[in-house]
Amino acid sequence: MLRSTLLFLSQQPRLRRWTETSAAASILTKRFVAGRTLEDALDVTRRLNAERILVTLDHLGENVTSIAEALASKQAYVEALRRIAQEKLEACISIKLTQFGLNLSEQLCLDNSMEIIKIAQELDGFVEVDMESHEYTDRTLRVVEELHNCLWQGGRAPLAQEPCSMTNGNPVNRVLLESRARVRVAIQAYLRRSADDIESLCRLGVPVRLCKGAYREPPAVAFPTKAQVNESYKRLGEALFERGVYPALATHDPKMIDHSLAFAAGRGIGKDSFEFQMLYGIRRDLQRQLVADGHRLRLYVPYGDAWYPYLMRRLAERPANLLFLAKNLFRR
Repeated sequence: MLRSTLLFLSQQPRLRRWTETSAAASILTKRFVAGRTLEDALDVTRRLNAERILVTLDHLGENVTSIAEALASKQAYVEALRRIAQEKLEACISIKLTQFGLNLSEQLCLDNSMEIIKIAQELDGFVEVDMESHEYTDRTLRVVEELHNCLWQGGRAPLAQEPCSMTNGNPVNRVLLESRARVRVAIQAYLRRSADDIESLCRLGVPVRLCKGAYREPPAVAFPTKAQVNESYKRLGEALFERGVYPALATHDPKMIDHSLAFAAGRGIGKDSFEFQMLYGIRRDLQRQLVADGHRLRLYVPYGDAWYPYLMRRLAERPANLLFLAKNLFRR
């Protein structure tokens, strides 16, 4: 019931407008959102890089209703890519395809996404593609596959002459480029179809970011219990370790992290062959421990005005996150 209520509230435009302009909400935006501008996000990125933490920048927004809005979203990410390259930051970008016009036209979305991917290729960067609710899964994977295939039709793209340095001195961009990768897509462990999707992506050589899932889904398409989702996450993570390309394991759950580390160690998989991902502002104690232990960690850093739906979905992922949020507001 609480999960349903939170997801319902995330879709209420009046409440969203009030919350995103409320001074009382500033403590949330400061802790969990980098700020309202790209400059705010870059400031956070510089600080995190100094702490040996990689970054994914997410310009908040989704479900645009006009071509003009889709083009504006694309331009925001073009600027982010250029600034990342100019400052040689250890960062990439993360896009939502509905932000690029997927609801308006799949071709429009593909054209916008292709332009972003080609700019990333020119700048020796890469792009994460978020996964939205299950209604978008097939369309998202079609676009990602088309992006991947179009970029590599003529063979391997040239590698950067001077790849960015990163945690432990290993260039993550070169790892991805040598794997014929330019785009990594999120797959949600709570969807029943995800095992088949991961097998297909591994065959294509498309890197995967594995997360549990943050949308309200019917039991027919998604596992309804936490235990089932956790078991799915473990199985899918193992598949990515065995057959995937530089997998990203997105979780704040210490049990999922411990399982991943034990599996990787048992298979002799090195720390430079995968990365963990977490959300900015969540479990900073666990983040510091992973980095101290020599693991690669990337934080998902959102910025922009449209932060309300993002935060509400994080709370709705699991009702206990309300208490989790309260604890993290005062946790170092």
